[in-house]
Amino acid sequence: MARALLTVTGADRPGVTAELFGALAVDASGRPRVEVLDVEQVVVHGHLVLGVVVGAPDGQVGRADEDGLLGHLAEVAHRVGSAVGVQVHVESATEPVAPAVPAGRLHHVIVLGRPVPPEAVAGAARAIAGIGGNIDAIRRLSDQPVTSFELTVSGAEATALRTALAAVASATGADIAVEQVGLARRSKRLIVLDVDSTLVRGEVIDELAARAGRAAEVARITAAAMNGELDFAESLQQRVAVLAGLPVEVLDEVREHLVLTPGARTLIRTLQRLGFRCGIVSGGFTQITGPLADSLGLDFAAANTLEVADGRLTGGLVGEIVDRPGKARALARFAAEYGIPMEQTVAVGDGANDLDMLNAAGLGIAFNAKPFVREQAHTALNQPYLDAVLQVLGFTRDELLDEG
Repeated sequence: MARALLTVTGADRPGVTAELFGALAVDASGRPRVEVLDVEQVVVHGHLVLGVVVGAPDGQVGRADEDGLLGHLAEVAHRVGSAVGVQVHVESATEPVAPAVPAGRLHHVIVLGRPVPPEAVAGAARAIAGIGGNIDAIRRLSDQPVTSFELTVSGAEATALRTALAAVASATGADIAVEQVGLARRSKRLIVLDVDSTLVRGEVIDELAARAGRAAEVARITAAAMNGELDFAESLQQRVAVLAGLPVEVLDEVREHLVLTPGARTLIRTLQRLGFRCGIVSGGFTQITGPLADSLGLDFAAANTLEVADGRLTGGLVGEIVDRPGKARALARFAAEYGIPMEQTVAVGDGANDLDMLNAAGLGIAFNAKPFVREQAHTALNQPYLDAVLQVLGFTRDELLDEG
């Protein structure tokens, strides 16, 4: 079939697309002159770029057919350009273009930053090309609180893509996430958030230890546990032991001074509006997480429980310890309770004790995490805003604002 490409550029305004396709619809005698084969359009800061591939009807393939098609389209281009003030370029597209990259699964590459440095986009593009991939499309997901762009990439294997882009992220300071294109990305239905240093700033147990005069000692143990240098259950028992004798009222004081991570409420409210089940799974304490979950309207919560006797902490715990494997079990339990397959779950956390949970979820996101955790999670975010998770899930800021 004789084919041609029309490229329309100029200021975006209502009626441009209607004018073009109206002119393409029929010839002077009322007969169809072309068949529409492909269309792509993007508007960048009010500037329109519209590409349309058309073919001659009835499978016409001769040289005269192509000349006739191009001649007709030149007239269309002049008429449309004059009518709506745009430029319309026409060129032959009859010869098929050989694929530049091998066929394969498509992936989304999300680049985030405050701002996104040009070298991050350049580095990502070079890395993609270096492993045989091709960037098929780019779109903006958000301009605040972080800037983020989504690249649709073909011809690249997932592991090689993640490895290559991790090096770019490390070198440029941007966050770069990789997700496979498909229905599964937008079919997530449950999210689990860690609490300390994820949903809220800081570590609750460090605040409690400060009131017991043992802050430095507990902070060292906490850091070792979060970096994977110390078994979490063992470290938790050591840290809780130093709280013995604290009045139970201290828990209320610490809870009242909790500071949510920026973007936390936006993330939760948005996902709830989209029908997600939202909850927390914490290595912290139910006396803190229970009221926090209630205040945020969460669907579920799991954490450890401090033992209290005669109005004071005993330095012990009661019930099952929510440690690294315990967090993964809690995620599975809540998913089963709501009838949601594990591949439709999301987990967000920052410490080594979150790793089993992050890897068990359909998507595990390391949020401002320790290096040990970032290297093993599905993807990582190092932005200070928790609602950047929405862009990793593929939601644009504009569509979220449109939803109210």
